[in-house]
This record gives sequence, C-alpha cells and structure tokens, in this order.
Amino acid sequence: MSIGILVLAVLILAAAGFVLGRQRALATAGGDPRRLHSLPGHYGQFTAILAAVPALVLLAIWLLAQPLAIESRIAPMLTADSPADRSLAMADVRRISIGLDLLAVSDRLSEDAVASLSSETLAPRLRQVGTAVTQVTPEALSAAKAHRTMRHTLQIWMTAAVGLTAATCFVFALLRIRPDFRARNVSERFVMWLLIAASLVAVATTAGIVLSLVSETLHFFRIYPAREFFLSLTWNPQFRGGSDLGIWPLLWGTVYISIIALIVAVPIGLLTAVYLSEYASRRTRGWAKPAIEILAGIPTIVYGLFALITVGPALRDWFAQPLGLGASSSSVMTAGLVMGIMLIPFVSSLSDDIINAVPQSLRDGSYGLGATQSETVKLVILPAALPGIVGAVLLAASRAIGETMIVVLGAGAAAKLSLNPFEAMTTVTVKIVSQLTGDTEFASPETLVAFALGLTLFVMTLVLNVLALYIVRKYREQYE
Repeated sequence: MSIGILVLAVLILAAAGFVLGRQRALATAGGDPRRLHSLPGHYGQFTAILAAVPALVLLAIWLLAQPLAIESRIAPMLTADSPADRSLAMADVRRISIGLDLLAVSDRLSEDAVASLSSETLAPRLRQVGTAVTQVTPEALSAAKAHRTMRHTLQIWMTAAVGLTAATCFVFALLRIRPDFRARNVSERFVMWLLIAASLVAVATTAGIVLSLVSETLHFFRIYPAREFFLSLTWNPQFRGGSDLGIWPLLWGTVYISIIALIVAVPIGLLTAVYLSEYASRRTRGWAKPAIEILAGIPTIVYGLFALITVGPALRDWFAQPLGLGASSSSVMTAGLVMGIMLIPFVSSLSDDIINAVPQSLRDGSYGLGATQSETVKLVILPAALPGIVGAVLLAASRAIGETMIVVLGAGAAAKLSLNPFEAMTTVTVKIVSQLTGDTEFASPETLVAFALGLTLFVMTLVLNVLALYIVRKYREQYE
C-alpha cells in the first residue's frame, strides 16, 4: 500500500472515530449530554486524535528510519575506495531499484522476471522508463535487487504496523469513553502541544540550516585555509588546483549593489509612505497603495530581464559610453537601480504602517501649537516613527543582500574590486549558485566554498535583522 493511501485510510478511521466517539458518549449518558463531563464533540475529538496521531507518528518515524536500515544492509555489498564513492554508488543503487519498479509496472513483469534481469541490457530499458543511469554493473544490479526486495518487505510491515496501531488505539479510545471521562482536557492538551510543535518548526528549521552550513564550512576550512579565504583579495576558482578563493571581491560587489539599491529605494519609498499616510485622500490611497505593492509580487526573474533588456543598455548608451566609464550593459548601477525599484514597496509599505501607527493626538497637539502640516510631518511624525522606519530599511537591506536573479542578469559574474559603478561585478549569492551547479566534484574546495559563502551571507543578514529588531524595540515609542 502506498504512503498516500495509508495516510488517507488513517484519516478516514479518525473521521469515523469522531462520529462513533460522539455517539458512544451520548449512549453512555443515556442520551442526556448534561451528564457528560465534556461536550459530546470533545469525546469525538479524543477518539479521532487517538486513532490518528500514534499511527501517523509511527509512520513518520518508520519513513525516517527505513532508508537508514536498508542502506546499512546494502552498503557492505558495494566495493568503494572512499565514503564519497560509496555514497555515489548507493545513489546509483537507489535509482536502479526505483527503475526496476517502474520497469515492472510498464512491462508488466513478474517478480521472477525482474529477478532474472541482467546488467548488459538493463540500462537502455531503465532510461526508457525515465531512470537516469548510464550503465548498470552486475554489483550495482545485485545490490539494487536486494534493495528493492527489502524496501517492499519493509513497506508491507509498515502498512501492517501502522494499521494495527490505528485500529488498536481506535478501539482503546472507544472503550475509555464514559460520562466522567475528561475528554475536553485531553483534547485541549493535544491542541496545546500541536501549537508548541508548530511554533518550534521555525526554530528547528533555523537550527538545521545553521548546523548544515557550519558542518560543511568546517569541512571546507580543513581543505582550504581560513586565513586565505577571509584575507585574500582575489576570487579565482580553477577546479584543477591553484585556486584563490578570497571572499572580499564578492562581499564588495554585494555591499556596493545593495547600497545603490537602498539609495534608490529608501528616499522614494519613504516619501511615498509620507504622501499616502499624510497627504493623499482616501480614494487616492485606496488605489495607489495596492498599485505600489504590486511591485512586491513581480518575480525577480522579470526584474532581471528588465535590467538586461531595458535598463542596462540605456545606462550604457546614455552615461557609461559618453563618460568613458565602460561599454557593457551589465554593471553594478544596472543591478542596483532595478533592485532599488524592487525594494520600494518593502520600504513604503512598512513605513506607511508605522507612520499610521503614530497617534492622532500628536498631530492634533502639533496643529494646536500652530505648526503647519509639513512641520508636523518633519518635527513630530517622522521622529516618532523613526525607529520603525530604520527597522524597515534594515529589513530591505537584508532582502537586497540575498537577491540573486537581478544580479545574474543585470550585474554580470565578474568578481573584482572596483569603484566604477558601470563595471560588471557579482555578489555572494551568484557565486553560491555557480559553484554548486555544473559537473563538479562535490568534495573539492571549489564546491565546498559555497557553504562558507552561505554561512557568511547568513551571518550578515542575521546581524541586520537583529539590529533592526533591537532598534525597533529599544527606541519604540509607547503610547497610551
């Protein structure tokens, strides 16, 4: 039985448990719900929870443990010189094993026919069913057949275990129901733990990201010296030895493009927010604010194409070539301008919400003292909203640092240290993508450097976000 059908069966049993649990609760109370400790629905919820949750938890644990158990049995059947080679061989075994399943379904092969397949003619047949394999060795085929057999056997045991657990808990829940049973307490306690688990998802995800980045970064620094990575001013990956992997050209390109983007986005976004919150009529605000926020919904690849086709050639023809500063349409200025346009709704929307949060009493007090509207905005509203505006700007800076597609299409891929804004440069995110794509050896420092770059970028954005939260919380005005 497939996993989807198994989960659906458990959920159907839980739904049936809700109905039967509610009916049994009313039956034990003689049809009078006032004799029950909890509402009839709580008894149904208790039955449904007990029928579904233990079975689904067992299913999740089984799915996590099954690949490890299978590979621990299959790995001794493979001959490999290093852990990396063993990992690649195991990946081939998994692909061949899944390909045998697809081949058995498409050609309607029996188990005996699958077991008699030979490695000489198997590769073309596997490619016909969509399995990406170049060749199948007798060793890999033997291991794949054993992998497939173990997988099917464990899947049968999994179906039986999950079904038995759901049925047992279902019956146990029905037997527990009686008028004095505190079903509401059990139901509410489950909801509380569910909310706690949901709140821990972000924490667990962040911890997983950090641990994976740190582990691979330490692996990189065992191969390539950290001193050269943080102090070298040259980025020159060769993939054949003699590489120079200094981070400073990439950091400079990231910071340079982000600064230009903020120079564009912050004044326009802030002035837009002031106009919409203080000067625009309700009708104008009703159509202008959604129109501006549409910019935030445009995919970044569209911005990149806009930079490549329109903005880049215009800057080259109108400024770079006449001033003798360059002849390329890919430049820091191109990426910075387009990225700044993309960031305008981030700054304007957040700043508009913050300005609107300033109490009307402050405006009325300023007008009562004889101040004009512009003086009230400059001397009262903006100072009161300044911490939130600074936080919005720092969040927009974090968004600019992590941008990739606009830089790829608008700024090029040259890693260099230059002050000329009309030269092509690149950023950390672009090089992370380029180092992890293509036919490269994963264990090489030229590939592992992507994790060190990712960890550096993570630290940069984390510092900006923490700084934004600190500024907002420390200097936020408390109004009654």
